[in-house]
Amino acid sequence: MVPDDSSESCPMPALPNVLLCAVTAAVFWTLLGLPLAQLFVPERALRWAVAPTLGWAVFNALALPILLVCGFTRISITLVVIAAVAPSLVIAFRRPFGTPPASASPNVPWWAVGAAALLAVAPAIAILPKLVDGGVLLTPQMYDHSKIAIIDDIVRLGLPVGNPFFGATPSHLVYYYLWHFGAAVLAKLLGISGWEADVAMTWFTAYASLILMMGLAIHFSGRRIAALWVALLSTALSLRPLLSIGLGQDAYNRMLSPDPGLQGWMLQATWSPQHLAGATCVILAVFMISRLSEQRSRLLCPALALVAAAGFESSTWIGGVTFAVAAVPVGFLLLIRADRGSRRRFVTRAAIAAMLVLAITAPFIRDQYMATAARQAEMPIGFRPYEVLGVMVTDPLRRILDLPAYWFILLVVEFPAIYITGSIVLARSAFGSQRPSIDKDLAIALCILSLVGFCITWLFISTIMNNDLGWRAVLPGVLVLTIFASVGLSHWVAKPVSITGAVAVVLLLLGLPDGLMLMMANARGIKTSSAATFATTPELWEAVRRHSAPDERVANNPKFLADMVGWPIDISWALLGDRRSCYAGWDLARAFVPLPVDRIDDVEALFQRVFAGTASTEEIAALAGKFDCRLVVITAGDGAWAKDEFAADAHYRLVEERSGQWRLYRPVDGSPPPP
Repeated sequence: MVPDDSSESCPMPALPNVLLCAVTAAVFWTLLGLPLAQLFVPERALRWAVAPTLGWAVFNALALPILLVCGFTRISITLVVIAAVAPSLVIAFRRPFGTPPASASPNVPWWAVGAAALLAVAPAIAILPKLVDGGVLLTPQMYDHSKIAIIDDIVRLGLPVGNPFFGATPSHLVYYYLWHFGAAVLAKLLGISGWEADVAMTWFTAYASLILMMGLAIHFSGRRIAALWVALLSTALSLRPLLSIGLGQDAYNRMLSPDPGLQGWMLQATWSPQHLAGATCVILAVFMISRLSEQRSRLLCPALALVAAAGFESSTWIGGVTFAVAAVPVGFLLLIRADRGSRRRFVTRAAIAAMLVLAITAPFIRDQYMATAARQAEMPIGFRPYEVLGVMVTDPLRRILDLPAYWFILLVVEFPAIYITGSIVLARSAFGSQRPSIDKDLAIALCILSLVGFCITWLFISTIMNNDLGWRAVLPGVLVLTIFASVGLSHWVAKPVSITGAVAVVLLLLGLPDGLMLMMANARGIKTSSAATFATTPELWEAVRRHSAPDERVANNPKFLADMVGWPIDISWALLGDRRSCYAGWDLARAFVPLPVDRIDDVEALFQRVFAGTASTEEIAALAGKFDCRLVVITAGDGAWAKDEFAADAHYRLVEERSGQWRLYRPVDGSPPPP
């Protein structure tokens, strides 16, 4: 059913709307999380650090099932927001029994909050369109942000979430979409577009992860300056650009594998903020697990369950694989270290939290299992050590040497600023003898989480499409090593003469050029031959919305403006269409449609023939009957423009045309959309 308060999206993001959404997200989720944090976080600095992530995770993990039952309307969302704020205010103004007194640890300084807010702009700006003379430029990261179609679908049609990418399968979407649900809540509440909400949520996710890292770095170091090092270390990326210049591109390509490398914080925050949200939730969940045997708050278990569930529902690879694997050794070692009198409490609380997580995430787990079976493919996770070395070393020796090269070459190359420095400080914090017991418990737990993540990437691969498991599993480790590298630098640089500090600073400086180049690229976009055409597409999609109902599907060439983001993806539809697609292209279908690969290949070939003008009459008729296409878009760049089979087909009628640009057709038996 189409919600009666649905609204049309804006054609291009408006900066005031983005700013309004970003500020709303930061203020609301911080103020929601802060009272909850005081129930189990005695350290005042850490309360502010965990508040944005805690508020976001608890609210969205609870709001999703509630709004699924109550309906996704502006009124219901407003009521849920009020219902969330009310108990938070009670907690904030009435200190509950058993809440520990605040410690004297340093607070996150105001300038650190400002630095986090400013640095978080770097990933967010990549999602904004770049207006140039005669066109619009996008960044390559918009490939992954084609999921804006999910946000628009939720805003327009509500819950359960439909599949906007394909019309010939069960209509619900199988994906870890909680991050996009949170963006849709903001978009619906504020009356803005999915694209605008995506930009704001990308900023908020980056900001929340930085604030959490800053708080933990200050906590472990006891120095506010550690927050500055978090910001600097998060800006640094890989050594690859410097190596390719120093060695020469040919020698570099022979030395290291041409496969995409691992990604640091800046790249992950830009490309896949949903996975960064999952990793931040996992860090927070491990922090909460380390407090299970100490704190007596009755809300700790349900809060932990909601945070862990939010991590899984934002990123299956991080919250459902990395955290699930790490939670067992983390829990076991913390149980051993706990006092005898508190071990039973720890086990009971951990078991309750685990059962709650399974109950909350059961629908997602079921859908993922059914989708995997429907694809009729191999196991979604396979054993394959990460390929590190290039053709300079021949097989089979290369595959053997890849195992140690991952630890001694790849991780150094990809994370020069944090890998060595962070590993040393983390090991000292976890296994040294100078830290308080509760801090050491947390350090040990974070050490295990980091090690598990890096080991998963080292030995395993996801097989559904890209190696999302390998690329994302390292992210919790990246956050952990950033925290402890900041701790080390805050102490070493403060000394008059510190060789260790000098080496750590040099490693940081080596990673900065790649990060700064990414920031500049995020602000510029990529120049393409389709930039001018893309600038005219808002008018096309406005016409599409005039001639289609909010719940109808649209067919257009999946390769339309294929060069805008560097990969052949229907980015114009995803960003501007605000309608479901009959078939959005191979890349999106492979990721979001539970069908075997050969079946998707057949559909891809069919749509290529349709828009090339070489399809049969039966295949054209199948668009409406089999793929539920209620509107067909033909553009001047399609082969079907000159050989327009739809104009001659008795099953379709022309409803609007822009001379020399596009034509819109509806099936003859299709009822017109409501006015």
